[in-house]
Amino acid sequence: MRKLLTSGLAVFAGMVSVPAKVSHQQTLSSAQLPDYQQDARLKTLQKFFGKAHCPAQKYSQVFLEAADTYDLDWRLLPSISFVESTGGKAAKNNNLFGWDSGRAGFDSPVASIQTVGYRLSHSELYRDKDVDGILATYNPDSEYAGRVKFVMHQISPSE
Repeated sequence: MRKLLTSGLAVFAGMVSVPAKVSHQQTLSSAQLPDYQQDARLKTLQKFFGKAHCPAQKYSQVFLEAADTYDLDWRLLPSISFVESTGGKAAKNNNLFGWDSGRAGFDSPVASIQTVGYRLSHSELYRDKDVDGILATYNPDSEYAGRVKFVMHQISPSE
């Protein structure tokens, strides 16, 4: 890292990053959430993750809760997790989403899903963007959005 002094002003070039626990606590009571056991999306997600033997399969309901709570396409979070960590297979520090270039750590996979869902809905970087806008901000690589949207289509062809 370089440090430049100009007129008493310290300017740092470069960035040091260490894994940090990320947490967001917003939960809904069970009375506010629909009965996901009767929701066809739950079976669809479980089947998708199950075919690939992904650890994220057991969090299928949490993905739906986050999508409904934060008004996101229900396929978005599972698809990002599949592209980033193969549905949890390559997740480090409970980071299913490669959040903060993989450096972020979460207390649990559930916390990861809730936090990323919250951020995609409420952060100034993502708020009020459609799926394409969210994905372009999440990872500006020109092929990234196509990969995630391909997985979204694999989960369910239409929304």
